[in-house]
Amino acid sequence: MIIGSYQLASPVILAPMAGITDQPFRQLCRQLGAGLAVSEMVSSNPDLRNSRKTQLRLNHTDESAPISVQIAGTEASQMADAARYNRDKGAQIIDINMGCPAKKVCNVAAGSALLKDEQKVADILQAVVNAVDIPVTLKIRTGWDKENRNAVDIARIAENSGIQALAIHGRTRECAFKGEVEYDTIAEVKTKINIPVIANGDIDSPEKAKQILDYTNADAIMIGRAAQGRPWIFREINYYLETGEFLAKPELNEISELLQNHLHNLYAFYGEYMGVRIARKHINWYCMQHQGAREFRKRINAVEDPAQQLLEVVAFFQKQKEINIAA
Repeated sequence: MIIGSYQLASPVILAPMAGITDQPFRQLCRQLGAGLAVSEMVSSNPDLRNSRKTQLRLNHTDESAPISVQIAGTEASQMADAARYNRDKGAQIIDINMGCPAKKVCNVAAGSALLKDEQKVADILQAVVNAVDIPVTLKIRTGWDKENRNAVDIARIAENSGIQALAIHGRTRECAFKGEVEYDTIAEVKTKINIPVIANGDIDSPEKAKQILDYTNADAIMIGRAAQGRPWIFREINYYLETGEFLAKPELNEISELLQNHLHNLYAFYGEYMGVRIARKHINWYCMQHQGAREFRKRINAVEDPAQQLLEVVAFFQKQKEINIAA
């Protein structure tokens, strides 16, 4: 998988997810085999650049190359300026968001709402590509709703505008994250354009990853929700694609250690107050498949001290080991 001058070490990519793909999570997923980890969406509005949230999203210290930053907005000139700004802040790939289905994004005609206006899509893509000397990628959905699927037309516009790779979530904006994924549409797009295509949507296992790569002929796949609490999914998929065999599941000790390291990185990145609170959702995702997870979630969500949070995590996994021994 090649994007511009960058050859990715793996065709398995971490999808951008607001509130989730922050620097600690991106670094963790890269360490566990993601070939690329796209940042949380950054607004193109210059008035928001000095906010703490945006400044944290623009922090790429010690990240592995290539650094991909997703930008969102509705005006071509503002998006071009945002691309230059993020390039100067360390971005090596600019990703344009035309796939987010969230109402607060679509209500201001950004994200997947842009798919309604193909001329505006072309204007934005051309402006951003012309603004920077680094690769520009695009993430879209199959259309606005089931009666207005225009992924093929958007893909052609993207290629003609100089976009270097196209990621497609195989649902319309109206579908959000519900219903069947339109892998047929992704496969059709792949036959119509010559730039790399990345398939996205409900890929949650090594078998599914290979199935979708084979079915769509996509150049890569993008993993989103399936990586929450399971960042080792990248190495599992890589191993299966390379060998046709399943990698052994991580032991409880490794999961505990991965989670503890993740928490330390969250505390360091956000500070203890925010770090503890942001960590709660990650702890829940790591632990939700284990016995007693519901009661543990209630307890851990009340903890406000990082040291206590870590102790609770260690105790939870120790309890899981005892349960396994007893069984």
